[in-house]
Amino acid sequence: MSPASSSSAVIAVPSEPIGILTEAWRNVVGTGRLNLALRADYRDSLALVQSEIGFRHIRGHGLLSDDLGVHRPYDAAGHRGTRYSFTYVDQVLDCYLELGIRPFLELGFMPSGLASGEQTVFWWEGNVTPPADYAEWAALIRALLRHLISRYGIDEVRTWPIEVWNEPNLVHFWQDADREEYFRLYEASVLAVKDVDAELTVGGPAISPGADEWWGPFADFVSRRDLPADFLSFHAYTSGPSETVPFGVYQTLRHPSDLLGQFARPAELLAGTRLEGLPLHVTEFNTSYRPDNPVHDTAYNAAALAPVLAGGGDHVDSFAYWTFCDVFEEENIPTAIFHGGFGMLTHRQIKKPTFHLYAFMARMGPEILARGQDHLVTRHPDGRIAVLAWQSVGGTDDPEEPAEHRLSLSLPMTSPAGSVYARRSDVDGERGNAFTAWQRLGRPASPTRRQEEALREAAEPVRSHSSLPIADGRVRLDVTLQRHGIALIELDAVIDETPPWLDDRRILGRAGR
Repeated sequence: MSPASSSSAVIAVPSEPIGILTEAWRNVVGTGRLNLALRADYRDSLALVQSEIGFRHIRGHGLLSDDLGVHRPYDAAGHRGTRYSFTYVDQVLDCYLELGIRPFLELGFMPSGLASGEQTVFWWEGNVTPPADYAEWAALIRALLRHLISRYGIDEVRTWPIEVWNEPNLVHFWQDADREEYFRLYEASVLAVKDVDAELTVGGPAISPGADEWWGPFADFVSRRDLPADFLSFHAYTSGPSETVPFGVYQTLRHPSDLLGQFARPAELLAGTRLEGLPLHVTEFNTSYRPDNPVHDTAYNAAALAPVLAGGGDHVDSFAYWTFCDVFEEENIPTAIFHGGFGMLTHRQIKKPTFHLYAFMARMGPEILARGQDHLVTRHPDGRIAVLAWQSVGGTDDPEEPAEHRLSLSLPMTSPAGSVYARRSDVDGERGNAFTAWQRLGRPASPTRRQEEALREAAEPVRSHSSLPIADGRVRLDVTLQRHGIALIELDAVIDETPPWLDDRRILGRAGR
């Protein structure tokens, strides 16, 4: 069915579950560099995300970069050596754990005092050259992990996956994208990790999309050297080349199903190798890979990612939305509150449509009753039904989505009650959409307090409720979505406790006269 089509027939949802909704969609979320966790607005944003969504792990760059100050070589007053400082690392990790989220540690970037060159990436200048001394790099890894174990306990740190570097297949992130040099880094890193504790979990290679040619050599290298690999990691995006404009970009987009294809690809390529069957972690994914693409701020982004959240757990163990908030500075400090940032939240915690997609997912039940191209139906242990519905959308080369999308479901409701209470939340191009409100306000770069209040109000989903009859153990649910719409509908069986003497027709004194 094309994106321009709407469902017409009633879909009969079975009463027995067809599967279990995995936690893959919420197991990891991405963040800007870890140093940002020292900021109050970042912590406020993460607290909001955790209260309404509740991610399990968080992954970001810069654990070993200079702005966290871990690696501190010295040569003064006749003393020479290296001191390890964990002052900021402890504050960052304490923040995460206090908010109920664990780190997914990424080993990078290179401390300048250990780097073999001066090449950097991003406005904040993360060094992306190999270590000048691999023995010193290994010593740094061991010192870091021993400190973390001392502070947080071995049982806790064993739950933190450890990833070696970020996108070494790209010259921006690894000098010359030198595969053999990355393999050398991987070997030194994983051996250092296991030297501290054999049960710590470590893996890689954290490659970007379009790097399938890395999987075979990586599997061969790990097998030939008999190296640890507890999981495999990679990234997935659907955007094409960037067309740059001042303080932003436009990009073409592939069909959202391309993301699920990317999720499935490594398992296909590694079949028959020693790495077959290992846990797979998508440690970054989104539509666009740019932190200044306005698509991230739109309802389209939420509708495009809805089927990915619904089905991604079929292929991988986690897939980390990149990122949870717009406190993010890879392309310098943002110049406007809406600037195409990766985040589910803008600065000052204004919710974007994609935030609501994740908040809706957090309210789904564990039993999957049905899953289609525009819906996910789940059941809670107490019998409540939760439906996530969305308009199927396409990419740049697909037909433009229509103004409306209709879906009809026949839902099982085994209850002696005669009706259900249906509570609905809607987000689309108009509703639950602060970006649209911001456009109508004239796109103020730094909103006034009154404008910010208007944006917060516009960002909330439109909520409605109704009563639906149960007939022969089933409920008919008809859903109409507006363009790029997503909706959460929750159905609770109603036990009517109305006393016989009450007559609501008499409230205004017009009945019984």
